[in-house]
Amino acid sequence: MAMVRDELRQVHGILNLKVVHGVLNLKSLLSVELLKTEQVKAIIGPLTSMQANFLIHLGEEAHVPIMSFSATSPSLSYLRSPYFFRAALNDSSQVQPITAIIQAFGWKEVVPIYTENEYGEGLIPFLTDTFQENEIRVLYKSTIRPVASDEEIVAELYKLMIMQTRVFIVHMTCSLSARLFTKANEIGMMSEGYVWIITDGITNSGNFFDPSIIIDSMQRVIGVQPHVPKSKKLEDFISKWKNKTHQEKTTSDLNVFGLWAYDAATALAMAVEKVGPLNLSISSIAKNSTTDFESVGVSQNGIHLCQALSTTRFRGLSGNFRFVDGQLQSSAFEIVNMIGNGPRGIGFWTPEHGICVGDFPTTLPA
Repeated sequence: MAMVRDELRQVHGILNLKVVHGVLNLKSLLSVELLKTEQVKAIIGPLTSMQANFLIHLGEEAHVPIMSFSATSPSLSYLRSPYFFRAALNDSSQVQPITAIIQAFGWKEVVPIYTENEYGEGLIPFLTDTFQENEIRVLYKSTIRPVASDEEIVAELYKLMIMQTRVFIVHMTCSLSARLFTKANEIGMMSEGYVWIITDGITNSGNFFDPSIIIDSMQRVIGVQPHVPKSKKLEDFISKWKNKTHQEKTTSDLNVFGLWAYDAATALAMAVEKVGPLNLSISSIAKNSTTDFESVGVSQNGIHLCQALSTTRFRGLSGNFRFVDGQLQSSAFEIVNMIGNGPRGIGFWTPEHGICVGDFPTTLPA
C-alpha cells in the first residue's frame, strides 16, 4: 500500500493519504481514532472478512466509504450497506468454475473442508446449493477450527479417509491449508486416487507458501483463481514492484489482492477528482453515549464519494474495473495445477464457453 500511496500522490495529487498497518483489534481502534482526529473521508480496508462487519457498521455511522480488496465472504453482501465497496470478487463467483471442474471429470460425490469462521462458512451454502442443482452429492461437511492443533487436523483427516469419496474441496486461510496438506501428505492422503481442489483464496496465496510444502505435500492439487489479463500497464507495475522490493531487500510477492488494492486506491482517487474539493466539515452524532464508537462524526462528503465510486470505470491492473451492486464482477477464472514449486495454468473457465483447456479464448474480451 505504501507504493500505491506514492503513485497516487504523483499521478492524482492525493496528498493526505495515510497507510495504517495493524492486527484486527488495532485496526478497528485506529479506524475510529482516524475518523475522529483526522477527518478521514474513506478507508481502504479491512483486510479480512472477519474485520469487515465492524468497519462496515462504522462507515454507515460516519457516512464514510469503506473499500476492501480482500474481504471476500459472501455474507458481507447481505449487509447491503451503501458505504461498503468490495474491490474484490465475492467468493461465490468461483462456485460455477469449481462445479464445472467436478462435472468435467464425472465426480458425483465431494466433501468440502473449510475453516470454522465467517470466511470459511460463507461460501459453503453457495457450493452445496449449486452441487445439489447439478446432482453432485455432498457426503459430509468437514470443519476445522482456525486454531486447530495438528492432532485435531489429523483426527479430522482420518474421518475423511474412511469415506467413500476421495474428492475434497478446501476453503480456508493459506496458513491453515498449509498445515492441512502437510498432515494429509504424512498420512498418505496426497497419493494417487485422491483429488484436492482449492479455492481462489489459497490459489492466489500460493506464492506465500513455503516452496517445500508445495513440492512435498501439494503436487497435483487443482486450484481456481480470477483471470488477470496481460497488459503493458501490468507489466510496468510488476517491474516497478520487483525493483522496489529488491532495493528494500524484501521478499514480498505480488498477487491479485495486491492488484485489487492498487485498483481500489485508483478508483478512490478518481472518485475524489469527480467530487471536487471535499468539504472538510464533520458533523457530530448526537447520541446519549460515551463510547468512542458513537462519538464519531458524520462526513458531509461520504454520500457523494459513494455515488462517484459507483460510476467509476477504468482499465486497471486487474482488468476492467467497475462496481456492480458494490462489488467487482468476474467473467473468467484460470484453472491451475500445483506442479513443482508452484501453480501452473492448465485452462480457463468462462460463463460462455465453460472449461477451455490451453490459452484464454481469444473471442472473449479480456
